[in-house]
Amino acid sequence: MTRAFLIVMDSVGCGGAPDAHAFFNDKTVPDTGANTLAHIAQACAEGRADVGRSGPLAMPHLDALGLGAAVRLASGDDTPGFDAVPNGLWGAAQEVSPGKDTPTGHWEIAGVPLPWDWGYFPDTVPTFPLDLTGAICAAAGVDGILGDKHASGTVILDELGDKHIRTGYPIVYTSADSVVQIAAHEEHFGLERLYTLCEAIAPMVHYMRVGRVIARPFVGTEAEGFTRTSNRRDFAMTPPEPTLCDWVTDAGGKVHAIGKIGDIFAHRGITTVQKGSDADLMEHLVASFDTAQDGDLVFANFVEFDAKYGHRRDIPGYTKALEWFDTQVPRLLAKIQPGDLVLFTADHGNDPSWVGTDHTRERVPVVAAGLGPREVGHVGFSDIGASVAAHLGLTTRGAGETFL
Repeated sequence: MTRAFLIVMDSVGCGGAPDAHAFFNDKTVPDTGANTLAHIAQACAEGRADVGRSGPLAMPHLDALGLGAAVRLASGDDTPGFDAVPNGLWGAAQEVSPGKDTPTGHWEIAGVPLPWDWGYFPDTVPTFPLDLTGAICAAAGVDGILGDKHASGTVILDELGDKHIRTGYPIVYTSADSVVQIAAHEEHFGLERLYTLCEAIAPMVHYMRVGRVIARPFVGTEAEGFTRTSNRRDFAMTPPEPTLCDWVTDAGGKVHAIGKIGDIFAHRGITTVQKGSDADLMEHLVASFDTAQDGDLVFANFVEFDAKYGHRRDIPGYTKALEWFDTQVPRLLAKIQPGDLVLFTADHGNDPSWVGTDHTRERVPVVAAGLGPREVGHVGFSDIGASVAAHLGLTTRGAGETFL
């Protein structure tokens, strides 16, 4: 039996991108030198992550596979706490697409580098063109929107959550990513109404080469505070070419999407979908080792590193998330069967020690279990998808070459 488990640790980059100088945070600061994993490891060693935990960064299981070696290969930066001799496959991957966002990274990993530049909205107030604002109002059945600017998704809830409840106007905002985000209260506005609104405007947004409309439901009150729920849904542009997901399903296999993978690929080539918090997703991933069949791909994304801690520049929070994730790795490795490939990687960086709040342009680690010790060196994002395809006995139909 031959199966593949492709696990994306969202934003867990390892520095060293040779083109980082061409990507920016706070508009003017290049990403040169950004390194999510190395800078977290250094912060831990210096005691700057000792909130609810202490000591060096503890990721012994992924380090044993080659995580620390991958960081040093990618950037040459110091990685205190990472000193294992790798017993798995390890290397570092470089992106070629002109973006540092989630769809771009995942599409390229799956064999389709981005063939265009995304569309973005200006950092002005208002930020959205009048015709888009009008379309949002018409689809929502309201005569106005709130926000209409670049904003943090959590800060804007504190700012406008109560006004949203009072007026019924959706909160619409964007960021440095190519995205329109719409936040609405699950009870006062309605979850299905929010999904319907986002789906209705998605074609117009995609025509502008803006990659995603994201439904951001939340709950709570002004007195208690507002909290985003796990019912997020992304309405993403369809990839321009068949991806790894299509290659698998066209060959008769199944693609089991865990997390936001289904949304990222506009549900094309996706067989089953499981969502929830990262803790929920880990349970789904563990269970998938018992249910995935010969020729299947389990494709998972763990988003909370990025969404909860990277954008908020929360080093201790990011550290605790990494350490929790590593404690779960033995549960996965214990379920490996002969013919399984279990590959951990990332889609971009989001260095919590960096300026600004945007993603950071970085190489990403590539570490895998199931094939024994092997250094693959510097590879491309698309080489990951090509290698997964080769492991499953498929012909690569996109970019990339196998490193297996």
